Amino acid sequence: MNLSVVIPAYNEEENIERTVRAFYEKLKEEKIPHEIVVSVDPSKDDTEGVMKRLSKEIKEVRYVNNQPPHGFGFNVRNGLANYKGDCVAIVMADMSDRPVDLVKYYRTMLKGNFDCVFGSRFIKGGKTIGYPKKKIFLNRFTNGLIRMLFGIKYNDITNAFKLYKRETIEGLQPLLSHHFNLTVELPLKAIVRGYTYAVVPNHWTNRTAGQSTLKIKEMGSRYFYIILYCLIEKGLSRGDYLKGPDHPAQGDPGSPRGEGRRPGRFSGAGRRGDRRRG
Repeated sequence: MNLSVVIPAYNEEENIERTVRAFYEKLKEEKIPHEIVVSVDPSKDDTEGVMKRLSKEIKEVRYVNNQPPHGFGFNVRNGLANYKGDCVAIVMADMSDRPVDLVKYYRTMLKGNFDCVFGSRFIKGGKTIGYPKKKIFLNRFTNGLIRMLFGIKYNDITNAFKLYKRETIEGLQPLLSHHFNLTVELPLKAIVRGYTYAVVPNHWTNRTAGQSTLKIKEMGSRYFYIILYCLIEKGLSRGDYLKGPDHPAQGDPGSPRGEGRRPGRFSGAGRRGDRRRG
């Protein structure tokens, strides 16, 4: 099963090379067929210049520029519109996620044939390093609210670092989120729509360089909008979006502009030509 790693990047010149190399080297060591797709929002630093150099050096690495509209959610969706693998992981550019955990996700998906693999930093074996106290309080409150409303045991919905099969991403369309609330929309929709998932412990380390673009005051209402949307779907849609042969995928895999992409082999051809200039 070919693995794609989608990394959204904005002003990550200080981090992106370290992150890309770490994931590439670990996946190569584990002999996992893969590609790394970095979706670059127009940055004030030289993030794109770093990616130009890396994509020429490593054939498994390529990048795509995110066209307007911009923002974290649109940037991730741009990556999801351009990956070629059979499954896709969303990984942060700041090296907060560990390559060894992605290997664990991948092996778990293969072994159990799960539609998704979710990590949790808050179960036995999970860990957070340098998590700001205010953010961890809001994280636990939001995840506790989600657990209560949806009747689920999983306790780390809001973490973006997750793995999905291509068919799952296709079945979660249409995507609505423009911002960080996409990290809630994807797993909640997967759960509500009946996709299978496994939960494994993972570690998270706060960034040591650059600046997070997450603005808590701006995101609160957007998170709750998506939570409410998924709750309404769960209660009122009468199963119209559930996984199954009677419920085909709602659209292409994550394209914000309706452009379909199908899985392809990870050949060197076309990698550097896939970049979109903006």
